[in-house]
Amino acid sequence: MKKNLLFFLFYATATLLLWNCAPKSVASYSPIQVTVPERPAGQTDVVGLTAPPLDTVRVGFIGLGMRGPGAVERWTHIPGTKIVALCDIVKERAENARDIVTKAGRPAPEIYYGSEDAWKKMCERDDIDLIYIATDWKHHAQMGVYAMEHGKHAAIEVPAAMTLEEIWKLINTSERTRKHCIQLENCVYDFFELTTLNMAQHGVFGEILHVEGSYIHNLEDFWPYYWNNWRLDYNRKHRGDVYATHGLGPACQLLDIHRGDRMKTLVAMDTKAVSGPKLVRKLQNEDGSDFMNGDHTMTFIRTENGKTIHIQHDVMNPRPYSRMYQLTGTEGFANKYPVEQYCLRPEKSAATGIPDHEKLDMHSAVSQEVKDMLMKKYKHPIHQELEETARKVGGHGGMDFIMDYRLVYCLHNGLPLDMDVYDLAEWCCMADLTRLSIENGSAPVAVPDFTRGAWNKIKGYRHAFAK
Repeated sequence: MKKNLLFFLFYATATLLLWNCAPKSVASYSPIQVTVPERPAGQTDVVGLTAPPLDTVRVGFIGLGMRGPGAVERWTHIPGTKIVALCDIVKERAENARDIVTKAGRPAPEIYYGSEDAWKKMCERDDIDLIYIATDWKHHAQMGVYAMEHGKHAAIEVPAAMTLEEIWKLINTSERTRKHCIQLENCVYDFFELTTLNMAQHGVFGEILHVEGSYIHNLEDFWPYYWNNWRLDYNRKHRGDVYATHGLGPACQLLDIHRGDRMKTLVAMDTKAVSGPKLVRKLQNEDGSDFMNGDHTMTFIRTENGKTIHIQHDVMNPRPYSRMYQLTGTEGFANKYPVEQYCLRPEKSAATGIPDHEKLDMHSAVSQEVKDMLMKKYKHPIHQELEETARKVGGHGGMDFIMDYRLVYCLHNGLPLDMDVYDLAEWCCMADLTRLSIENGSAPVAVPDFTRGAWNKIKGYRHAFAK
């Protein structure tokens, strides 16, 4: 009897262990969930948000270090704008930016500098419509929130927010104040990306199933020029894809994210940190063994409609610059790096017999002649209007000017902006969500619906144009 009981206990224990170790069915799969706060009473979503048209867009700039001066210079080329005020913690930078404005033949803006109260005082002025924020990442969100709370639209450099808490504050403030909050993601306006998006919207690639993007950029020569070493310091203290927006933004537009589809689940993983600690030892003469971020981070995302996204981040190692930008559709393929190319489904051959499976070039990219034809035929209306001027004014080859011009255009005409606060949220949430996945052994993490139910309200991504 005792033997039978022992055998039964042994059998039951072994069965239980095997059950726990066995692969679970799809039905039992459950990603890590993050909190989605309830929408505050009285608020509604801002999908397709419009604001009263502005004859003149009056702007104030915060942050005049690396990117700020270029933005100020670009705005001197945009008609229907007035540069009212400039702010930086360093007085000399504010003065230099003021010189950019006056040399362009425009009235001298008022300058603010020094303490934290300086940028707040600028936001509190009643003669500014838009606050343009180009500071370090750590201050982006709080400045955007303060600007909207004081009746201003907010335009925030990338990444506009680094945590889910910051993201929800920006969303709730935009919904409550009905003010635009746009992330200044320039890469969506680059020439190959915008043309390819136009091709996709005309059905050239069939149904798009998979997209890729990245930020591969060796910053070895740039690290010392970030004020107070803030960017390297952020990578030292945080893990995950902390700078996903350049690759993710164009990818999400191809898939109509929160315009008929939404990101649902992600999984992230990274390499160990090797180059990061070396940089700390080299630039700061410190040990660097506490460096958090891996040298290379990869993220895989699945959408509600069964599409997939692959994002990479590496700013540490000597690789050629790449934002990847790839799409795979049922009828074609596009790729920007390392070479721009299209591949379309070939017409069925009249030949009979078995194809030569070793003839790999039978599925190669279209010729340069065909590519040029496609680029010309599907040149986006924005580029038809602005390409020549954009290339002259500059800013990452002209895409920065197009980004600024489009923002002003939409504000002039009372149109929805090309990118809204939910784009900002979706593209910035990677920092927090990839960290959560990596810290839990690359576990799946659910991506919040930042629209809180409005992701299917508008079908298809389209740039706004005045009628």
